[in-house]
Amino acid sequence: MEKVSIDFAKTGGLIPAIVQDWKTGEVLMVAYMNAESWARTRETGKACFWSRSRKKLWLKGETSGHMQLVKEAYLDCDNDALLLKVEQIGGAACHTGFRSCFYRRIEGDQLEIMGERVFDPKEVYGE
Repeated sequence: MEKVSIDFAKTGGLIPAIVQDWKTGEVLMVAYMNAESWARTRETGKACFWSRSRKKLWLKGETSGHMQLVKEAYLDCDNDALLLKVEQIGGAACHTGFRSCFYRRIEGDQLEIMGERVFDPKEVYGE
């Protein structure tokens, strides 16, 4: 086995992290990680990302309770992207209340909603 060496510098400090349900293979979301969020993820076993909009660490589920327990992590061949296989706690990965952030299918120039809402974001986030 070789030592883990993630190349955060190549992409300006942030790398994409694809998050997938560890049992079903469903893609739940894409987020970004820096070295600190990766270290926190490794330390706690819970997915932690870098919020580009808030410019701070973001523990997935810290507000909603919909956490992600990391079961497996994979590094791509260029050492600059991660695949996290997680157990999604609470049923939804998406802040809009859907299980997956990829709940809309493109049909021509229209979007068709393919999933059902698991929670109402106004109740959870108080918008």
